[in-house]
Amino acid sequence: MHRLSIKQMSEKLQAREITSVALTQHYLDRIEKYDGDLNAYITVTPELAIEMAKKADEMLDKGEGSLLTGIPVAHKDIFCIDGVKTSCGSKMLHNFVAPYDATVVEKLKAVGMPILGKTNMDEFAMGSSSESSYYGPTKNPWRLNAVPGGSSGGSAAVIAAGLAPLATGTDTGGSIRQPASFCGITGIKPTYGAVSRYGMIAYASSFDQGGPMSRSAEDAAWLLDAMSGFDAKDSTSLEQEKPDYTTRLAESLKGLRVGVPKEYFGEGLDASVSDVTKAAIEVLRQQGADIVEVSLPNKDLAVPAYYVLAPAEASSNLSRFDGVRYGHRCENPKDLSDLYMRSRSEGFGAEVKRRIMVGAYALSEGYYDAYYLKAQKLRRMVRDDFIKAFEQCDVIVGPVAPTPAFNIGEKSDDPISMYLADLYTIPVNLAGLPAMSIPAGFSEGLPVGLHLIGTYHSEGKLLNVAHQFQQVTSWHEQMPEAYQ
Repeated sequence: MHRLSIKQMSEKLQAREITSVALTQHYLDRIEKYDGDLNAYITVTPELAIEMAKKADEMLDKGEGSLLTGIPVAHKDIFCIDGVKTSCGSKMLHNFVAPYDATVVEKLKAVGMPILGKTNMDEFAMGSSSESSYYGPTKNPWRLNAVPGGSSGGSAAVIAAGLAPLATGTDTGGSIRQPASFCGITGIKPTYGAVSRYGMIAYASSFDQGGPMSRSAEDAAWLLDAMSGFDAKDSTSLEQEKPDYTTRLAESLKGLRVGVPKEYFGEGLDASVSDVTKAAIEVLRQQGADIVEVSLPNKDLAVPAYYVLAPAEASSNLSRFDGVRYGHRCENPKDLSDLYMRSRSEGFGAEVKRRIMVGAYALSEGYYDAYYLKAQKLRRMVRDDFIKAFEQCDVIVGPVAPTPAFNIGEKSDDPISMYLADLYTIPVNLAGLPAMSIPAGFSEGLPVGLHLIGTYHSEGKLLNVAHQFQQVTSWHEQMPEAYQ
């Protein structure tokens, strides 16, 4: 049952050949059987899932609901769910039970999607490997000693292993696309503002963007359609008519101009990743697309700019977690100063502390002009590169990450090396563009993704290209042998 597409599941639910309760129980049984090895869930909510599945069945019995009604979903532990622990992978929030629903959760509840639980993640979404979680590292279903990518590694792992048919993720510097690439699934980061951030715990507010994770582009289109749209509770939400992301999937790629940045295939790119990416581009060419060379000359400036701007925003956003207003409180503080210092010291992990310190330094008097302001100028240069490139092409393609999934612990003591895992994804977040990763091949048994980048509000075109690619390839249908 877990190998069916969302459309196939929905057809069976609509025809009442299966019930939502049976489908949900199937995934709960798989979670119980397999998650001990993967550690992909922080919280599993079986009672809530079955209760919601019964309500979905009532809707279906009345002939109500949509294509997603009755289909279970897993949420990254960064989205608040009323009455459910929302830890953001941190000791700081280990006992926080959210008193309200995030808008994304509210929307998916409204269409009748039972919630299986909350998925593991890097603490406060800071990481590229899902190793920094207070609840321990998540394992990659394709090879248990490899990382699943981060920070939405838990969501990627549950899709890859068939422990959920759909999941939500968030992407601040590549946190949907890089784990999608490492786990061999499909993930899309929408245009900034297309999906509400209300109820999504903030890391870096001008970068954070929620999006869907699934097995195929068609499944992702259905979920994105349900979770996106204007939200008056989010001041950064795009106030515009929401497009139907499912209507353009069948369009031909004939005449599509596919841009390939010449800077993407230089030093640092693993040879096997390069080969897989080039083979995928050839598939697009055979489908009628025109391949054109484009240039993104400031690509290498994106990572240093990001690691000034994102920590600066994080240092501000996370200042509220002080043991008084929010978050973990230390035992028996001597005075107020001791309470603040020990609560934050005990509650935050090493990577979060590192980024808070970097951000506070960049914003401090005397260094603002030298670091923060300069990084903002670099951000504009990166954005302008994309705008210029899109004058020559409709979509840009390239690698998602420089390498396939690396081993757990391999980069733990080398943060710079870890940061460079997001070399190809970070520029997209600086510019606020939509982009996605789709399975495109393997390197020594580990999945490799193809990166599709579009101009603003072009999610429909990206999903169309991805869907057409998946009509002539079967990489997205592959599952790790142990979880079939």
